[in-house]
Amino acid sequence: MQTKKEHFHHIGFQGKLWQVHKFGGTSVQNAECFLQVASIVEEQLGLLDGNAATADDTATACDGDSSSSPVTPIYAPFLAVVVSAMGGKPKVTDLLLESVTAASLRDEEKVQQVLDILLSKHDDCLDALEIIKDDKRLELKNRIRKDIEDIRDILKTVSLMKWKAERISELVSGYGETWSAQILNELLMERSRQRASNNNGGGISSMVQHCFRYIDARRVITIDEDAIENGAVCWDISSEKLKQVYQEEYAHVVQSYDENAQRDNMQMHFVITGYVASNTDGVATTLQRDGSDYSASIMGRLLESTNITIWTDVDGVLSADPRRVPDSYVLPEVSFNEAMELAYFGAKVIHPKTMQPAIMGEPQIPIYIRNTFNSKFRGSRIFTSSTTHTDRDRCVCGFSSIEKMAIVNVEGSGMVGVKGVARRLFGTLESMGVNVVLISQASSEHSITFATTMTQAKSAKLAIEEEFHKEIKQNHISNIDVVAPCSIIAAVGDGMHLTTGVAGRFFSALGDAKINILAISQGSSERNISAVVLESESTRALRAIHAAFRLSHTNVRVGIVGMSEVGESLLKLLDTQRQKLKSAFEIDLQVCAVLKNSKTSDIVVLENQLGGVNADSITVVEYSHHMGDSLLLGASASSVTFEKPPMIGTKLVDGGLQNFSQQVFSEDCAHTIIFDCTGDVHVGAKHAEWLDSGIHVVTANNTGLSGSKALRDAIKKAEISKKANYLREVAVGGGLPVISTLRDLLSSGDHIRRIDGILSVSMSYIMHRIAPPPGGIECSTYDESITMGAYRHDKSMSPSVSRSQTCPFSQAVREAIALGLMEEDPMKDLCNEYTARCLMVLAREVGMDEEYDINKIQSQSSCLVSNFDDKYSDIEADLDFMMKKRVTTAAAKGCVPRHVFSVDVKRGLISINLVDIPNNHIFATTAPSCECVRFFTERHKTYPLIVQGPSAGADSTASALLAEVLNMMKNKVGSKSGNISRSTSTSFLT
Repeated sequence: MQTKKEHFHHIGFQGKLWQVHKFGGTSVQNAECFLQVASIVEEQLGLLDGNAATADDTATACDGDSSSSPVTPIYAPFLAVVVSAMGGKPKVTDLLLESVTAASLRDEEKVQQVLDILLSKHDDCLDALEIIKDDKRLELKNRIRKDIEDIRDILKTVSLMKWKAERISELVSGYGETWSAQILNELLMERSRQRASNNNGGGISSMVQHCFRYIDARRVITIDEDAIENGAVCWDISSEKLKQVYQEEYAHVVQSYDENAQRDNMQMHFVITGYVASNTDGVATTLQRDGSDYSASIMGRLLESTNITIWTDVDGVLSADPRRVPDSYVLPEVSFNEAMELAYFGAKVIHPKTMQPAIMGEPQIPIYIRNTFNSKFRGSRIFTSSTTHTDRDRCVCGFSSIEKMAIVNVEGSGMVGVKGVARRLFGTLESMGVNVVLISQASSEHSITFATTMTQAKSAKLAIEEEFHKEIKQNHISNIDVVAPCSIIAAVGDGMHLTTGVAGRFFSALGDAKINILAISQGSSERNISAVVLESESTRALRAIHAAFRLSHTNVRVGIVGMSEVGESLLKLLDTQRQKLKSAFEIDLQVCAVLKNSKTSDIVVLENQLGGVNADSITVVEYSHHMGDSLLLGASASSVTFEKPPMIGTKLVDGGLQNFSQQVFSEDCAHTIIFDCTGDVHVGAKHAEWLDSGIHVVTANNTGLSGSKALRDAIKKAEISKKANYLREVAVGGGLPVISTLRDLLSSGDHIRRIDGILSVSMSYIMHRIAPPPGGIECSTYDESITMGAYRHDKSMSPSVSRSQTCPFSQAVREAIALGLMEEDPMKDLCNEYTARCLMVLAREVGMDEEYDINKIQSQSSCLVSNFDDKYSDIEADLDFMMKKRVTTAAAKGCVPRHVFSVDVKRGLISINLVDIPNNHIFATTAPSCECVRFFTERHKTYPLIVQGPSAGADSTASALLAEVLNMMKNKVGSKSGNISRSTSTSFLT
């Protein structure tokens, strides 16, 4: 950025300091907008706060960066205000072109209708600008009426000839700019007159008199239409014309002032028509697409201005299209090269040709993109530097795309090493007028792939087939394939140059989002990486790479099935930790749908499904509002009242489990997750279907992997396809890292010989209550004394029970049910069903699941009940007697009974047994409601690797489910500094 001191020495046209401000059609679409534009112009002159500049002040230079904030009067610049035709609906330029089309079709009624709309639109605007005096308004109306009559005469010629000549279209379409420029000029002049009158009335005679002069750009800007397709500016001729126009207008202004003092205090500004110009023969023409912006840039170079500001209806150059990437943001600094690339790839803020005069200027001229309707915002500066030069972590400034493209692939063995193939191919395309947007060729020369528009793809293929018909007949060229519709996704940034890992991050992000790349292209400048993808996947691709380069958070759509204690705790956790997860991991977990259970048909969903910085997410308040459930565990629904209504828009939709995934999944989001917080076989049966749909499944439910062989095979097939991840750590050990420890051992080359331990928290609690090991109290007392409060002995689950007291088996069962460790019907735990399902998940990891199912595990295990169909109440007394006897017998041997599983990998045996364990064994001393798993491996034979700890508890399980997601997403998007930590009640970030 040039400093204020540097701009003091930058003297522009006529020895003055100029700024160019261009206002687009949306900025002047009605009277209210004209007034807003006038306020912005006056703000640039420092006139809105009452600090009018004096004549002496204007001798001082202005700051070239004043476009970012109102200038103080002492730095008031000379302004050139470039104006487009009135926008809105309908746009004036569109109406003018429509009138020419209607005339060529001899549709007189349509012509009259269009001209009436034009007249009415401008009359209404002038009527609303009451500040302009009546005589001046009438004068402007008459000018517009006269112009419309001239247009009518021109259209009569068009109608007679039935010929819509391009020259006539250019002449007629340029009238809109002349009308809006004259209206703005008169508005600014009238406000200036009133301000001068007020100042003179107060006795201020030395104040600067700001005079605005209307300039038809056709008097200045001259183009050579024969030079290139869209014409080239004749700079020398245009510069001479500008000098002549300036002298003429200045002389006119001087004559209007009677006193020399007034002349000395006068400062003249221009209000110039955009879009229009004249050719070297003096005939009216236009600057074609984005011509008004181009006019501003041309005037900026001719006036040698300190800056050019394009005022539009957006805040600046955005990092991506906000309609497709809600987290996109305004880029404060963009280089000319980056802006060129972004503009070429669909960014509609500025056209590449607009920047050419600014780049050619000496010195180069910064261009600002600012919002007329948010004029206090600084906007974006396009100049020589960029933020990507200083922040290497954000070496990409933005992403853009071109839609409705097609790729054409020409391949064949006869192309390898044959000279002239590429020349013939692209020469043929040139002769057909086919615009090639992207080219990709393998080094083997076996194929050439190029991208063009969908409308040109068919003619391109036919032309290639005709040119290479001999080669096709001889099978030297085997295929000419067209794939459409496609999109070209481009990552742009000067900082990509010599920065390692950019391409890897780009393509990894697309791969993680399950985007198939059809073609790749990158230039040696390393300023742009382009990939061709299917158009249906382009929005998801843009969001994925936008997040991968730290330009936004990675949006993850989340669904929760099962609002039991675990589901409720998880929903609370996602609500309370959402902002911390954004900060530490740059991941936004957006809860989009919640289903109470598999039997419920109502699904709580978001009304606003968009992601982005302010994306909604279902919270405990919204869920409880709809379902009437209390998320205060242990409280009845009727005891909870809500003082405030839900803060975000949610609603109930019908569909239940069958249609739940449709409410969660979105094609535009790269990552979708469903948390299964149930133990329901119906939900488990959906896991394979969800995985096939590309939805990550994070499950505490082990019924999927312990279900039928067909279901297990379907899940395995879905995992192999790698469409989504199946995270099942919690399905075995709850909050304990059993699966991850097993995988780490296998990945490191170790061989598993045997896994055994205690997996049923309910049976762990019951056995500990009926037969506590000796010495437990002493150990707890010791730990409590040395840990300074960090340790708390086990009263959290049952504070009224002493660990040294024994009780009957039936009482222990009732306590376990009351604590939520068992179902109301304890038969599933007593018949080993739960543990058998956990072991099926372990069997899958060690490759033993093909020979086993839960029935086989139960059949070769010792069980407390002989008939699974019995009611617990019928056998309760028998179990009390049997277990009392068993405890007594074990105690005589110095043992306690424990519920132990074993997976003997070497012998291929899986079983669950009630075993008498020595009092000092780790299984005997494992605390109630805790799990203990031992791994015997080739490296851990004598001393097994042991994972031990509490598994039960809704908060602990919810924390483990969230930790699984964070570990998965951290590998996909990378993490900032931040670690996930757990406690018994929640998880938090440090």
